[in-house]
Amino acid sequence: MIFIIMMSLSLAIILSICMMMLCSTISSTSKKDREKSSPFECGFDPKSSARSPFSIQFFLIAVLFLIFDIEIAIILPVILTMKISMTKMWILTVSMFIMILILGLYHEWNNGVLEWAE
Repeated sequence: MIFIIMMSLSLAIILSICMMMLCSTISSTSKKDREKSSPFECGFDPKSSARSPFSIQFFLIAVLFLIFDIEIAIILPVILTMKISMTKMWILTVSMFIMILILGLYHEWNNGVLEWAE
C-alpha cells in the first residue's frame, strides 16, 4: 500500500516538474520583445522617467469613464426599487439623476474634453 502511494506521489512530482520545464521553454521570449518596449495605451514611454508629465486629456477621459461607470452602478439598483416606490417620485428622481449626468456631459463637451485633435 505504501509502495503504491510513493509511486503515485513520485509520478505526480515528475509529471509536474516536466510540465513546468515544458512551459518555461515554450513561453521563453527574447529580452527585446517589441510589445514590451512600445508605449502603453496612455502614451507613456516605458523606458522614460515615471515622473514625466502626461497629457491631461488621458486623465479627463479616465475621469469621464469613472463617472459613467459609477452611473451604471447607481442606475441598476434604482431599477430594482421601481416596484416598491411611488411612481411619480421614482420618475422624478431618475429624471433628475439623468438630467444631471447629461448636463455634466454637455459641460465636458463644451469645454473640449472630448476633442482629441485641436
